[in-house]
Amino acid sequence: MTELQDIFKFHRDEYLKNHHVSYEQLKVINAIMNCRTAVLGAHIDKCDVCGYERISYNSCRNRHCPKCQSFAKEDWLEKQKQNLLDIQYFHAVFTVPDDLHIIFMQNQTKMYNLLFKAATETVTELCGNKKYLGAKPGMTAILHTWGQNLNYHPHLHCVITGGGLTEANQWQNSRKKFFIPIKVLSKKFRGKFLYYLNKESLNFYGSAEYLKDFRNFSDFVKGLYKKDWITYCKPPFSNAQKVIEYLGRYTR
Repeated sequence: MTELQDIFKFHRDEYLKNHHVSYEQLKVINAIMNCRTAVLGAHIDKCDVCGYERISYNSCRNRHCPKCQSFAKEDWLEKQKQNLLDIQYFHAVFTVPDDLHIIFMQNQTKMYNLLFKAATETVTELCGNKKYLGAKPGMTAILHTWGQNLNYHPHLHCVITGGGLTEANQWQNSRKKFFIPIKVLSKKFRGKFLYYLNKESLNFYGSAEYLKDFRNFSDFVKGLYKKDWITYCKPPFSNAQKVIEYLGRYTR
């Protein structure tokens, strides 16, 4: 059976001649190529009964390595089952316009934190409105920095409980369909994100250096207010087990 390690082994050098990869990506490629080979060293397993010895090559333990993470994922899934509620869960996705990508790349920690903050506050504040739910939901947010085509595309996947706790600490179920209209969700998220963006102290260089000028940055933000931000909600998970399987794939 062909493994990812085999693909890197036979095609890495040719690929690198024709494509640029970041230092972090190259580290991942090399780690997966060397996983459980003599390059990373080895240790000897010895049977206490018969004395049989076997050499085991060391693992890379990189979080992207299929060999290393499959067991870690299964172990994590078992531990998470006790945290699930017997309710429906919704899946919402928050994305930002392409115009912001260069700012994200140059200010990753600040911008990723801002993305989490804006999305979380958007969901909790709208759910707190009795018009939509009138309760505080549970939410797990997962950051993706790349799209399916492997281009840079920061966005947030959110798994949200189909209901929440009211101020009286009582459980309130949501409607069967997602309780927040998509247009309302998008506009609220856009407003939250850009409000916090204006307050951040950011670094700009290269092609984004013109944004150091306050007037240019102000015009840039105004242009983002005019855009439709793509925020959408996927159909709810069929059961709670599907929730952790989804989370396990993306986080482990």
